[in-house]
Amino acid sequence: MSDELADSLRKYRRAAGLSQEQLAHRAGLSVGPVRKIEQGDDGVRMETLHALARALGVKTSNLMAAGAPKPVPHDNPNTLNLRELRIALTPAVGLAAPDAPTGDAPDIRRLRRMTHDSALLYYEDSYQSIAADLPALIHAANDAVAYYDHGSERLDALRARSEALQLAGRYLTQIRQYDLAHGAIKEAISDARLAGSELTAASGVGGMCFVLIRTERFDEAEDIAVATMDIVEPKIKGATVDAYATWGGLAMEAAAAAARNNRPEEAKALRRAAGTAAKAVGVSHRNLLRHWSQFGPVTAAMKELEDAMVTGDARTVVRKSGEEEELQPQAWKRLGKPSTNDGNRYYLDLARARVRTGDTSAAMEELSRLDHVAPEWFRHQTAAAITFEEITKKRRTLTADMRTVGAHLGVFG
Repeated sequence: MSDELADSLRKYRRAAGLSQEQLAHRAGLSVGPVRKIEQGDDGVRMETLHALARALGVKTSNLMAAGAPKPVPHDNPNTLNLRELRIALTPAVGLAAPDAPTGDAPDIRRLRRMTHDSALLYYEDSYQSIAADLPALIHAANDAVAYYDHGSERLDALRARSEALQLAGRYLTQIRQYDLAHGAIKEAISDARLAGSELTAASGVGGMCFVLIRTERFDEAEDIAVATMDIVEPKIKGATVDAYATWGGLAMEAAAAAARNNRPEEAKALRRAAGTAAKAVGVSHRNLLRHWSQFGPVTAAMKELEDAMVTGDARTVVRKSGEEEELQPQAWKRLGKPSTNDGNRYYLDLARARVRTGDTSAAMEELSRLDHVAPEWFRHQTAAAITFEEITKKRRTLTADMRTVGAHLGVFG
């Protein structure tokens, strides 16, 4: 984030009348990170910026400014690995009119089943399988929209393509291909709006928030989530479970953005809204074609603890994980289990909290378990690598299990 970040931090620190040492103390950091940032070091972690923003009483986004981009390695493997999906999502465009669709009429029901089956792969963390299936799915969705140019079939095709594009966007966000993900989700929202499918479009907004939060665009993520909540807010009578789940999912996205942007009161209010929706749902509701595949009291409780981890309150995470009913596996028979992705994220947060409260053994056990049960998901998690590094700094020797996990995370060879 370069010289602009250095200038911003220096400006706010001086306005607060703080020395570098005083700011570091207030933020719960050593003075080293503050000095490095103000010297233009690019290796700053987002959680460090969150801590500094809290100490200065400003939004995290106020500290961040655009700098010159770093060079991209020529041998980036994703350039080739995602070639077919990139072709499907960003086809070449020239001046010649596209060929008219030929062949049999596309089967929209089959297309939606294909999306559903691919979503199963995504939520089971089968990233290699979904990467292989997505190009054909997107091509099929494009063919359906091109074939049906009017009537109810046209609307059905647009909605089906929106669902397929949302899935592609979620997958691409998870593997950090953010620009490609943004484009896919933007088109998904457009398709759903053209189809007149408000909840499908709102689900797409949730996916857009996912991308924006991952790219530190917190103000925008909170703004679009709250604005969409106002549009799709469930009516007191007659609201469907899908409506409550979609609205509650948007509340969770808005809360996540607010928490990361040092807006704790707004985050708390939005978490309460998510909790209200979760109570209305009652038992975890599953819809694999929505951004929030699963929503209910368990999901809402897990995501609320994520905020505590973002703000550095590891003790609260450990305490509530043992106290709150929704977080106890024995209660999941009644409330419904979390989705695999949400559950894995929760246990990763718990591992981070345990190492920061001194229980490195329990933290390492959790990382090893996650590496075993969700290896493809696990290896894409920056938080896992950070947690592992914090564990190993407190160890003189590494066990064979630690070396295996470290190699999987790319921390060392």
